[in-house]
Amino acid sequence: MLEAVKELLLEVKKFVPTSATELEEFRLSFLGKKGKMNELFTAFKDVPNENKKEFGQTINTLKQNAQTKVDQYKDSFKVEEKSSEIDLSRPVSLNNLGSRHPISLIRNEIVEIFNRIGFTVSEGPEIEDDWHNFSALNLPEEHPARDMQDTFFIQSNPDILLRTHTSSVQVRYMQGNKPPIRTLSPGRVYRNEAISARAHCIFHQVEGLYIDENVSFADLKQALLYFAKEMFGEKTKIRLRPSYFPFTEPSAEVDVSCNICNSKGCNVCKYTGYLEILGCGMVDPNVLENCGIDSKKYTGFAFGMGIERIAMLKYGVKDLRLFFENDFRFLKQFSAL
Repeated sequence: MLEAVKELLLEVKKFVPTSATELEEFRLSFLGKKGKMNELFTAFKDVPNENKKEFGQTINTLKQNAQTKVDQYKDSFKVEEKSSEIDLSRPVSLNNLGSRHPISLIRNEIVEIFNRIGFTVSEGPEIEDDWHNFSALNLPEEHPARDMQDTFFIQSNPDILLRTHTSSVQVRYMQGNKPPIRTLSPGRVYRNEAISARAHCIFHQVEGLYIDENVSFADLKQALLYFAKEMFGEKTKIRLRPSYFPFTEPSAEVDVSCNICNSKGCNVCKYTGYLEILGCGMVDPNVLENCGIDSKKYTGFAFGMGIERIAMLKYGVKDLRLFFENDFRFLKQFSAL
């Protein structure tokens, strides 16, 4: 029996596997539950006492050698199998490429439209102070219009807040630049509002500002009509309704003809044929003076719109929350844009 074990030792020594399958068959043959090692350990009790020491040492050596042989080759076959799964000649799949977020798509389109008529982009901080967000915009501390915007204040400093509009960027731009000014301020803003299908505590705005000599309300109307036609189509119409904003006088709300029902009336436009898209007006002289601009020499107009509102109209989205949930099923619809 000892000679048989020595033959197995020689067999293990000569064994060189050529595949993972062959190596696994070798492992089961020697080290499996029904393998040769179990048979030898079972036969150990029948070995004469004077031979047990030598026989036991030999089968232990056999087991160690078999295990070493398996360990020696198992990693190399794993690499081989892994590399064989990669087909280097296979074309790259483009099916799962990401896309720009619909908010980014609309923001970029708005910027591009106004860029064609000379507007450049300006940006500012999202954490603002009271002066740039309110006071410079004709909203002194006790002004009741401050209640129109539910503000997130920084608790440790009531003078610091999350900006409620990107008009604060326009204030900073006017303080640092001389007319003529033609700038567009896109960005994220914050208001303490209940989240619903039509409102959110975080949203995005684009605000425009044009200041020069002899700027009129007619210039404002033509700029917004141009924007509406470029964004929603040549047949788009706009209407202006009188409104109130502390930083513009006169002020107006701008409605665009509903492109969902072609102005015939539907539940989206509440059967009016029009949808509100932005607010606008002539810059109040007090705002110009607060920013160091001579209101007797210069006039200007300003406008502001919610990017989410434009995106909802453009893409037919009826729930504002979809823009913030990052649901892949929703976002992948924009992969071709």
